[in-house]
Amino acid sequence: MSSSTVTRSMLALPALEALYETPELPEFDLPAALADAYGGSLGFSEPRLYANFVASLDGVVAVPGEIRSSGMISGHSEADRFLMGLLRSCADAVLIGAGTLRSSPRSLWTAEQAYPPAAPLYGELRRSRGRPPHPTLAVLSGSGSVDPWHPAFEEGALLLTSARGAARLRGRLPHAATILAVGGQGPTGTVAALEALRLGGHELILSEGGPTTFGALVAAGLVDELFLTTSPLLAGRSAGAMRPALVEDAELLPATIVEGKLLTLRRAGSHLFARYQLPRPEAACDN
Repeated sequence: MSSSTVTRSMLALPALEALYETPELPEFDLPAALADAYGGSLGFSEPRLYANFVASLDGVVAVPGEIRSSGMISGHSEADRFLMGLLRSCADAVLIGAGTLRSSPRSLWTAEQAYPPAAPLYGELRRSRGRPPHPTLAVLSGSGSVDPWHPAFEEGALLLTSARGAARLRGRLPHAATILAVGGQGPTGTVAALEALRLGGHELILSEGGPTTFGALVAAGLVDELFLTTSPLLAGRSAGAMRPALVEDAELLPATIVEGKLLTLRRAGSHLFARYQLPRPEAACDN
């Protein structure tokens, strides 16, 4: 089916209702059916790193031990899947961590995999922007502790790792995959990985890494925007089971301030879809 024959009614989801929109945001030339479903336009200035998460009403973003737990947290929201696909279709690269790779053993992190009914529209958007059919999938793992037979590597994923991680995996990944040694482990490796992606011509980078990857990126002042879906579901926690929140392994308050600025807010049923601009971290002032 061509994109010209796809209408919003065929996407099988209600349009996102725009509740708030900051004026004069960047706009891409979205296909009409995409713009209708999103409830307006979407675009980015470049270069840009933007992250996408879904969180439960009580702030849980992952349920360890569950495959693709984000779908469970979202209540398998079609609108959330549609937005995930739209954000991927805008990106030059999708960045994930090793934990995200392990928790999704069959995912390829493509737009059409997120929401298949909109695949022709996602493809049209990429063609209109002169982009290849799929964004580069970049996997960040300082230790190189990844499954070399994950289908993402069969499809040509880029592994960003340390020199030790590169040595560990040399000759073990499929020929389609690429290994790039970018530095050490931890925060310095995260910064170096992003620099390597930029040098490779990736101006728009979508982070779909978990809360540890996101925490490292935020602490380093590398995240420009956050798309946060708030699900109406309560996930709950117990003392014996860790269920992570949005930022892990990076303490901000009280010493460091990162105060997001709301750019847009949309609604689909009881799900809220917020877009925030994130400033660079600042030292808190003592009162």
